[in-house]
Amino acid sequence: MDQPVPHTDIRADGWIGRLPPRLRPYALLARLDRPIGTWLLFLPGIWGILLPDHVPARQRLFLIVLFGIGSVVMRGAGCVVNDMWDRDIDRQVARTAGRPLASGALSMREAALFLAALLLVGFNILMNLNPLSQILGASSLILVGLYPLAKRVTWWPQLVMGFTFGFGAPLGYAAAADRVDAALCALYAATIVWQLGFDTIYGFQDMEDDARIGVRSTSRLMAGHARLFVGACYALTLLGLGVAGLLARTGAGFWYLLPLPAALLGWQVSRLDERDPAGCLRLFRFNRETGLAIALTLLAGLLTR
Repeated sequence: MDQPVPHTDIRADGWIGRLPPRLRPYALLARLDRPIGTWLLFLPGIWGILLPDHVPARQRLFLIVLFGIGSVVMRGAGCVVNDMWDRDIDRQVARTAGRPLASGALSMREAALFLAALLLVGFNILMNLNPLSQILGASSLILVGLYPLAKRVTWWPQLVMGFTFGFGAPLGYAAAADRVDAALCALYAATIVWQLGFDTIYGFQDMEDDARIGVRSTSRLMAGHARLFVGACYALTLLGLGVAGLLARTGAGFWYLLPLPAALLGWQVSRLDERDPAGCLRLFRFNRETGLAIALTLLAGLLTR
């Protein structure tokens, strides 16, 4: 069985190691070895589904299941696009050198065919949503395609990532409520700055390699001011959630539980050390629990309307 590659977050052991050798690179290309990315794409969708009122419980449950499947598929598609753009850069970064395209385990043609298959599955899932959601979902592909370019032209690729990965929030809201309104916009804004914060934490792992090869990132831009910047992002996240709750007229349970995600976000800031790559990876992964706490807060508000 393969062992994890040193100095990387790739996990080629576990159930990935039990796959047929021919399938293993595809699983790694779609990041199936690291489900945290799927969680961070899925959770904003749950937030959007739980925020609006007057949505039947059965419809919410159906949408949550559909978004769960879609998150696996579209996160995989996003990773394929990212690695197709970044294969030459990835070869020069210790954490990413073992990725299938960078290492040569898969060809560009094989990756393109895999991407087409994933997008076909995603298209079929999108067809199960309302027409408004179909339009929004199709437009999100522009962000998916442009995100890998951001690090080449701006110091804020993590912000572009926030717009891209956070798109599940407005999509979930539109799928549940069949409308676009101010509450949706506030929730999307909160999601963007949340993701900007935790992806900046993630980027601290590659500081030396990024500086050596000239890759721009919010992490490099904010070096020396990590806690201040991430703390500001997380404060804006809580502000956006509060505004979304007010606009959606959510119940008292939302306000009673909002201190829980606030405490989890604050704990991340207090433990952040940009010079500790392993610690930054742990804090990044902890955002699954933080996102679940926000979902629980929204659920409490829904149940106490």
